[in-house]
Amino acid sequence: MSAAEETLKASEVAKPRSVPVLNRVLDFLSSVRVGVVLLCLLVVLAMIGMLIMQQNVVGFESYYAGLTPAEKLVFGYLGFFDIYHSWYFNAMLLVLSLNIVLASIDHFPSAWEYLARPKISATKDWLQGRKQHTVVSVYAANEQEAAEKIKASFADNGLKSQINEHSYTYYESDADGKKDFSKILTRSNLYVFGESGKWNRIGAYIVHVALLTLFLGYFVALQTGFDASVRMIPGETTNTIEKLDFDLDKKLEFNVQLPFSIDCTDIQQKLIDEKGGIDVANTLDWRTHIKINDPQYGVTEADVSLNNPFTYRGYRFFQAQTIPVGSARTITLDLTPENGGAPIKVEIPRNGSATLADGTAVKFDQFLSDFTFNAQGSPDTKSGDYNNPAAVLSVTPPNGEKTRVFAFAANISDKIPVGAPKAGYKWRLSSFEKAPLAHVLSIKYDPYNAGFIAWYVGGFGLVAALMFVFFISHKRAWALIEKTSENTFDVTLAGEANRNHIGFEDKFKAIVTAVTNYERG
Repeated sequence: MSAAEETLKASEVAKPRSVPVLNRVLDFLSSVRVGVVLLCLLVVLAMIGMLIMQQNVVGFESYYAGLTPAEKLVFGYLGFFDIYHSWYFNAMLLVLSLNIVLASIDHFPSAWEYLARPKISATKDWLQGRKQHTVVSVYAANEQEAAEKIKASFADNGLKSQINEHSYTYYESDADGKKDFSKILTRSNLYVFGESGKWNRIGAYIVHVALLTLFLGYFVALQTGFDASVRMIPGETTNTIEKLDFDLDKKLEFNVQLPFSIDCTDIQQKLIDEKGGIDVANTLDWRTHIKINDPQYGVTEADVSLNNPFTYRGYRFFQAQTIPVGSARTITLDLTPENGGAPIKVEIPRNGSATLADGTAVKFDQFLSDFTFNAQGSPDTKSGDYNNPAAVLSVTPPNGEKTRVFAFAANISDKIPVGAPKAGYKWRLSSFEKAPLAHVLSIKYDPYNAGFIAWYVGGFGLVAALMFVFFISHKRAWALIEKTSENTFDVTLAGEANRNHIGFEDKFKAIVTAVTNYERG
């Protein structure tokens, strides 16, 4: 082979090695563009979930019945009725989480540099390359005094500052202007560096942590928790709840055993108008008083109201709905002695009892809002409205037999059997506190409190992090001090901010004004 051929072979440029497939995949997954696209897609899916009623929402049955057959087919096939549990929604959350983690790994080290190794000195050319820069003269006894003046002006404008001396070497030039490499000189410059809001540089990663907390909490709650309900009737005890599963317009319920029992001690409904009904439009609040009997932790009492859910061992109790059949929380009876005498007023709570002065025991058994007798001859209610309210009582006179007594709100003739005096008294229902027959509590089981962590820690953390990122900026300012003559120094001032550039421009002008005022002083 000739020398020319060898030269040609040696000069051939080697083909660049291809980037490994795994690296290309990781670069793609960690790109900001992919993250933005996924986030936008999730927002679109969330909007679909808001516009199309989800199958676990109260009222879905009527909503579903009103859709056309085509809408039912398409929305059902695409999973739009349960979009937050669909495979593609969770897959996007997983990929977006991976994108956030990989992007953070790629970019966090450079952001950390601003905190670990701040740029406290720079060349004059670099300083004059900043958008905000100027050169002023300062009169002082020496460089240190000039630096102190500038440091004070930085501090007055909210910048934490420090004075630094930076030494560098250079080569002396000969008569022709060329560097003489045999003559190495050393020179020192005094710098003042100030900054504020440096933690803003890692604000994006705080946002990432909050987002990942949201995603992880949502996923864990989805995998380990479930929704259920339990009906609470005062005086009753239960150790089972009804777990809820949804299949479009069908709500599937099956019993789940609890590791404790729940006693319903009282339910209460606060009404806007006491004379009105117990419908939602006339309600301020529902309250359910419960007592939890736990073999492991003992007895716990709780009050579950509309805006005050209760959490116990991963079970979170919410007010969900009422059984809209009129009942009474307390009743007030007017008793007129059959043989004459002053009327007696007695107040009895639901499932409670009272003893009269003569020893007669009165027990509140039942309340019927629209009294009637059913086909079997038993007392019943025709409706849930308070059309003909009556209280059913068990009355036991001293040394007598227990008898059933009906106390009506309306005036009933003594000649009618249900209105005739019994046990020595004429019985009348003078007033009562309205309350529904029962409350239904919604239960969300979240054994690891993942939902709480996601929505409260992640959610509020995300809002706080975004405010921190967008309302606080990292501001930096430098001053290079160079002596020009006796007691006179040229100061190259420069500064920059990563956000709110207009606001920083005003701050920089204030710094320049302060330094200039020192000069005039």
